[in-house]
Amino acid sequence: MNHEAKKRFGQNFLVDQNIIADIVRCIRPMPDDNMVEIGPGLGALTRPLLKTLNTLHVVEIDRDIIARLKTDYPQDKIVIHEGDALKFDFATLGVPLRIAGNLPYNISSPLLFHFANYAEGITDMHFMLQNEVVERMVAAHSTAAYGRLSVMLQYRFHMEKLLDVPPQSFRPAPKVDSAIVRMVPMSAQQIAVKDEALYAKVVASAFGQRRKTLRNTLRDYLAESDFARLDINPQLRAENLGVAEYTRIANFLLERAAPSP
Repeated sequence: MNHEAKKRFGQNFLVDQNIIADIVRCIRPMPDDNMVEIGPGLGALTRPLLKTLNTLHVVEIDRDIIARLKTDYPQDKIVIHEGDALKFDFATLGVPLRIAGNLPYNISSPLLFHFANYAEGITDMHFMLQNEVVERMVAAHSTAAYGRLSVMLQYRFHMEKLLDVPPQSFRPAPKVDSAIVRMVPMSAQQIAVKDEALYAKVVASAFGQRRKTLRNTLRDYLAESDFARLDINPQLRAENLGVAEYTRIANFLLERAAPSP
């Protein structure tokens, strides 16, 4: 039975067997891994993963694909979770958890932030994403690709671009290049940010008008004297600061707001 890709679900199905084999080698599944695949689609990764895994969880929103999953795979090896990955509670799958999948490009950033909420229980994540998004995720500061997404993910994940995937590897072929990225959560001891909500607000303000200087974008947070205390040049722009500098700003604001003992 043929399945027509549905634009509303951002479906592009991976068909290149060499790329599929390369991705599975990157993931390195082990039989007892507690793994979930996001959007299994027509089974490009599902089938090879199940050759190794004892059990695989899958999260799928497309009812037609869910019907295929129920008939094409041994039901004692695959656990199907019907619904939207953006609303799924990954804590219900237990820990430690490994996540993999070809993420819908139209909601990739919200999905990445959703997964970040479960980082403490995750061992690693391997995702197919639009190459432009992967480049932004791993970008160094003061480069064109560096932005809010970079800063918001790099403070809590080690990330590495693993593979380039050309459009012709899919059916239908997308209009963009794709890439595989590995994300490994940092331990609680490695995360220097003390208040994640405050950190997020500072980063959002800094990048809200990225052509303006930090003196302007962070004026609601920092006075001229604060920049001096933090050893940060207020004439710089948002993309010129690394994660360490944003962490320093957020932690400084938190300490300043704390009541005196």
